[in-house]
Amino acid sequence: MARKNTLSFTCQNCGAKTARWEGKCSSCDGWNTIVEDQSDSAGIGAGPLRAMSKGRIVPMESLDGDVDTTPRTTTGNQELDRVTGGGLVPGSAILVGGEPGIGKSTLLLQIAANLANAKRKAVYFSGEEATLQVRLRADRLGLKTAPVALAAETSLANILATLNSEDAPDLLIIDSIQTLWSSELDSAPGTVSQVRACVQKLIQFAKKSHTTLILVGHVTKEGQIAGPKVVEHMVDTVLYFEGDKGHQFRILRAVKNRFGPTDEIGVYEMRNQGLVEVENPSALFLGERDGKNPGTSVFAGIEGTRPLLVEIQALVAPSSLGTPRRAVLGWDSNRLSMLLAVLETRCGVPFSGCDVYLNVAGGLKISEPAADLAAAAALVSARSAIPLPADRVYFGEVSLSGAIRSVGHMQNRLKEADKLGFKSATLPDHTDIKQSVDGIELHPVSHLSRLTIDFTKDSQTLEKMSAVS
Repeated sequence: MARKNTLSFTCQNCGAKTARWEGKCSSCDGWNTIVEDQSDSAGIGAGPLRAMSKGRIVPMESLDGDVDTTPRTTTGNQELDRVTGGGLVPGSAILVGGEPGIGKSTLLLQIAANLANAKRKAVYFSGEEATLQVRLRADRLGLKTAPVALAAETSLANILATLNSEDAPDLLIIDSIQTLWSSELDSAPGTVSQVRACVQKLIQFAKKSHTTLILVGHVTKEGQIAGPKVVEHMVDTVLYFEGDKGHQFRILRAVKNRFGPTDEIGVYEMRNQGLVEVENPSALFLGERDGKNPGTSVFAGIEGTRPLLVEIQALVAPSSLGTPRRAVLGWDSNRLSMLLAVLETRCGVPFSGCDVYLNVAGGLKISEPAADLAAAAALVSARSAIPLPADRVYFGEVSLSGAIRSVGHMQNRLKEADKLGFKSATLPDHTDIKQSVDGIELHPVSHLSRLTIDFTKDSQTLEKMSAVS
């Protein structure tokens, strides 16, 4: 008995699948974006059965075989080499995402020029800009003499025909994948089916020719790379280019890397001559710091394998609203709410009648739990109007009970603080580091109340804080 055909419908914006057609996608709220997926319209057993072709026997291997070191190509850009794990791997596919205007095309053009000047073949296909526009950017960056092969094309068939007509390049850049289209599909460029098909064809070419493929991807308003999520599974490395266009700092972050560590970052500074590598980002983020004002603390953090010191700024002001305002930039807002509740419940520092603002200087985004102690120190300092020691760093995770939990890489954090001239550190008490390290005086704390006691031991200060709330 033949089975009934099962239809499948796919949203061309977000890739969500439904069993029936709908005018509005329930996942991304897009109108008229759901179409029938021809490839999935026939389920297993639908229609006449075809005989399965006889497969070949796959040779099996053991785990104790020889392991060859993965060959890499250095790009001449130390920050990118750090993020990718030591350089570009031939035959690998890299997906780079970021907001418009953040500097993705500038960075990739600089990388292509570096490899071309090193006698390697670099090909740049632009789907969003004409060749004249790319030449103008190269002239502004001082790269117009680099022998980069440049073309403006969006047809996948034309791109593959051009690449197959000559020797395979060492580096292939597609800017961007959402502009490509394949004549095998009827959908518009940028849709789920087009993006998926084009990425698959390009990855097949890269694997066969041992070409390093770099794809530029647009991002959605939520900050995720647009298109089907399967694209991030198909590529070997996913890099996000982060930063606030109002700041000159840019962060290149690896969220997936089959050939190196994840959560590694590279720091750049946007200047007139393009993106410039920052060798000492801690000094750059703390360059304009004024340690005499209350409400500022220095957090000794870790991004990937790199220690990074950043300033956390807090402002506490009386609120005239029934529900006080809580605003945070560069940190998790839910973690701020938790920290305020712990300070008020476990330490007796009132925040109920105050607006609270928290900011990570330089436009950097912090996701490490070790920033809890630095944020708490900045909040209590702003609440009591007492400045913190200017030569002290803070790191440690705060639990709901107020206990300070240990964090990793404490030795590296202290070494980075000593290199920048800091003299003391407030850190968790549950650690093997019991004495001064590299000239830094240690102040271990086991509970958050030990941090706030210096601010609340003055009865006048505590009464003033309570009166405001």
